[in-house]
Amino acid sequence: MTLAIMQPYFLPYIGYMQLMNAVDTFVLYDDVAFINRGWINRNKLLINGQEYLFTVPLKDASQNKRINEVHLADDPKWRGKLLKTIEQGYLKAPYYGTVMPLTEKIINFATDSIADLVHNSLVELNGYLGIGTKLIPSSAIYNNTHLKAQERILNICQQEHAARYINPIGGLDLYDKPTFAQAGMELKFIQAKRVEYPQFRNEFIPWLSILDALMFNDVATVQAMLNEYELV
Repeated sequence: MTLAIMQPYFLPYIGYMQLMNAVDTFVLYDDVAFINRGWINRNKLLINGQEYLFTVPLKDASQNKRINEVHLADDPKWRGKLLKTIEQGYLKAPYYGTVMPLTEKIINFATDSIADLVHNSLVELNGYLGIGTKLIPSSAIYNNTHLKAQERILNICQQEHAARYINPIGGLDLYDKPTFAQAGMELKFIQAKRVEYPQFRNEFIPWLSILDALMFNDVATVQAMLNEYELV
């Protein structure tokens, strides 16, 4: 069994979805410290031909809290504002009519938890793209928050009886292949390849939210994009 562990990111870029598609079980690392100005509650869209960073507003977010302890802002108007921004950017995109109802369902999901909002969004995206990966919030099962860094990752892998662990390429200096091998596991790193597609008549802007790829491409094309990576 192949496993990956990542913090929950809202409407993430395609590399995140590639990692999820590459494994059997994907652990949402939601009981670690919240990161301000990270990707948990933010991502990028194409608005008026330009890269646009949107943010889901939170209440009392702090790096002293765990991700699953952080709540959405009390004012629900952000949902409608974000949907209006997405409509503004993608109304004329070829797959807007198919993808916008999915987007509305994701953004209007009834919760006050950023962790739950992200978890549900990934379930919905997986269903749309036919990704059968099992999603598990780390807060729900492993009971190992006393462990840190690589030690905790190894423990989760062992609890899940994983034979292979895949990490984003950014973790090359954080995780050690011989240590994983001693524990009976293979460690691999995933490197996303740049995938281009028409974005209206604009010069292509890479690494936007998966919504961008979905608005401009049919499901089969995006499914093929999910395999555009290297394992090292």
